[in-house]
Amino acid sequence: MGDGQGHFRARNPMAARQIPSLEQGLPPAGVGACGVRRHFDRSRPVSSGDLRRHGRVSVRFPWFRPARGGRGLRMSTQRHISVLGREAVEWLAPRAGGIYVDATFGAGGYSRAILDVAGTRVIGIDRDRTAVAGGFDLVERSEGRLELVQDRFSNLAGVCAAQGVDAVDGVVMDVGVSSMQLDQAERVCSFRFDGPLDMRRGQEGPTAADVVAKASETDLASIIYIFGEERNSRRIARAIVAARKEAPIATTRALAEVVVKVVRARPNEIHPATRTFQALRIFVNDELGELATALHAAERVIKPGGRLVVVSFHSLEDRIVKTFLVDRSGSRGSSRHVPEVDRPAPTFRTLTKRPVTADDEEIAQNPRARSAKLRAAERTDAAARADMPSNLLPDLPSFADVAGGR
Repeated sequence: MGDGQGHFRARNPMAARQIPSLEQGLPPAGVGACGVRRHFDRSRPVSSGDLRRHGRVSVRFPWFRPARGGRGLRMSTQRHISVLGREAVEWLAPRAGGIYVDATFGAGGYSRAILDVAGTRVIGIDRDRTAVAGGFDLVERSEGRLELVQDRFSNLAGVCAAQGVDAVDGVVMDVGVSSMQLDQAERVCSFRFDGPLDMRRGQEGPTAADVVAKASETDLASIIYIFGEERNSRRIARAIVAARKEAPIATTRALAEVVVKVVRARPNEIHPATRTFQALRIFVNDELGELATALHAAERVIKPGGRLVVVSFHSLEDRIVKTFLVDRSGSRGSSRHVPEVDRPAPTFRTLTKRPVTADDEEIAQNPRARSAKLRAAERTDAAARADMPSNLLPDLPSFADVAGGR
């Protein structure tokens, strides 16, 4: 640091996925539509707008002085507070010099809190390139202790390996849709605004509109019932199929209006289309499959004594986390009717016997915290297992089956 410059290194082979570029439609800071595309000059400091996607890059950012009297990272402003953020970081228990994975970076709420502990390093992962671009400021302020990667959180083991990290001291993940995505109408995961019926987190692959247009009535009913826990799933599926014969259902408002016609709104209850939108979002993004794979990946990278903290917002997600931890902690109840079998050594020790939930004050400040549940576990020294619990995921058609109109 003697040159007065902090360092951010994108030295990994995944640099191609690390920072959004001009080609992704994200203009660099301070450069307008007529701005000049500057090439890299490793001899000079650069801004986040100079970052490119190819090759091994060493980037220098202007140095930021730590807060007076503190060794950690202190932010002057905080534009986002994670649901159960304080509790999540307390259960993660970051320690000085530790390496941690914020597997769902979002607006950086967990990363900020972890970086506030002296000497910590954070590998932040987000499927959404907009979230990665929004993290530039925190990268600059972190003085080289934060590395952001655009990827699925299910690939967290591969991301760590690409960063030259074989094991970490903890992993935290928030598997609910982010507030930023909820508030962007053009990528809406909610019907609060009108926008294209998209719902993709990573902005790649088929959209929710594709599912609504191509899935059979039976598959639509199954998706809405299982992922949305919607009792009126068959009526809604029948209405969608009838409506799409008249005109494409391409916007969030159009879909909400279809649902409202067959599901009666009740006072003081959620909007009738809430569960349908939730179901489509989970299915389009394969959120349950991603979560199951991410839990398995975390098992492989967390050091003995390291911790796993998961915040979920949907009963199916919480059920997956609970099932995984019960299986990995060896805490499944035995039965006198079933012969005893040799079980693998537990790879986790469950820390939260019951899920941690938000208190009334947090719910009043952020109604989205109402359904949040936190579970935490500590890694043992047993080797990671190759198998996954057989009952971890519901049995549903694949996206390829649905898109093919099977």
